[in-house]
Amino acid sequence: MGETILNHYSDNAKAVIYNGSCLDFVCSLPDRRIKLIVTSPPYNIGKSYEKKTRLSEYYKEQEKIIDECVRILADDGSICWQVGNFVSNGEIVPLDILLFPIFQKHKLKLRNRIIWSFGHGLHASKRFSGRYETILWFTKNNEYTFNLDPVRIPQKYPNKKHFKGAKTGEFSCNPLGKNPSDIWDIPNVKNNHIEKTIHPCQFPIELVERLILSMTDEKDIVFDPFLGVGSTTAAALKNNRVGIGCETIREYYDIALERAKAAMEGSLQTRPINKPIYDPNNPKQTLDFEKTLQIQKSIAQRSLFAEGA
Repeated sequence: MGETILNHYSDNAKAVIYNGSCLDFVCSLPDRRIKLIVTSPPYNIGKSYEKKTRLSEYYKEQEKIIDECVRILADDGSICWQVGNFVSNGEIVPLDILLFPIFQKHKLKLRNRIIWSFGHGLHASKRFSGRYETILWFTKNNEYTFNLDPVRIPQKYPNKKHFKGAKTGEFSCNPLGKNPSDIWDIPNVKNNHIEKTIHPCQFPIELVERLILSMTDEKDIVFDPFLGVGSTTAAALKNNRVGIGCETIREYYDIALERAKAAMEGSLQTRPINKPIYDPNNPKQTLDFEKTLQIQKSIAQRSLFAEGA
C-alpha cells in the first residue's frame, strides 16, 4: 500500500505516504491504532487542489472521512481538525462550527478550540481581513495523552520571584516555561518562509509539532488524511513518531516524500519552534528570545539541583 520509507533516523520509526484516494486509504486502516489524527482538509473555496461543491455535499464528504477517522483512533488518542472559513460572495461560514455536529455525533470530547493567529493573507475590502483559523481538538475518552512540558513557551518574566510570604525570594513561575494557551501566534507559510513549497496553503511545521509533542509519545502513530506536501509526516519523523498520510495530487505527494526523507536525515529546514514573530521596531528580539531560553534553562537546572539536594 503506497510507498513505505524506512527511517534510520531513529529506532525503527517509519513513514507511510500513500498517493491515492483519502477515503479508500482510511477505510483500509485497522481499528483503534492511531494515536493522533491531525489534518487541514480543503475548505471548499475553489483552490487548485479541490473541486468546489455545495456545502451540503462538502459536509457529506467530510462526514465520511471523519467517521472513519473516529474508527481508527486509539481509545486514548486525539483528533485535531484545523479549518478556516468557507467564503461565498463575501459571506463566511466557519467550517469548525459546520463540522462540529459530526464529531458530536460520535460523542467525542472537545478539549480545546485553538485559535491559530497569523499575520499574512488576502486583504479584504468589504470586511476585516481574516487572520486566524481554528483547530478543534477532540478526544475519545477522559483518559488521553497530554504532555505539557515539551510545548511550554518562554515566560515573559523568567526571573520573577515571590516578594512576600513563605516563598519570598523563590521563583514564582514554572522554570520550564508557561502553558502556550489556546491562542497560537505562528506565522503561516508564505513567500520567503523557510519551509515554503509550491503548495498555496501548507501547514507550518511548528503548528503540527506542538500538537504532536503534546498529544503523543515517541513511537506513536500520527495520521494526516489530507497530507498535502507532508508537514505532518515530516514533523512526526522529526520527533521520533511514525507518520502516515495520503495525498491525491502526485506533485504534492512527491514533495511529501522528499520532506519525509529530509526529516529522517535531519536535514529538513524548518522555522524554530517558539521563535518570536519578527518585529521591525524590535529587531533584537530573537537574541532576547535565545537569552530568555538560556535563563529558563538555568533556572530549571538550579531548581532540579535544589530538589535533589
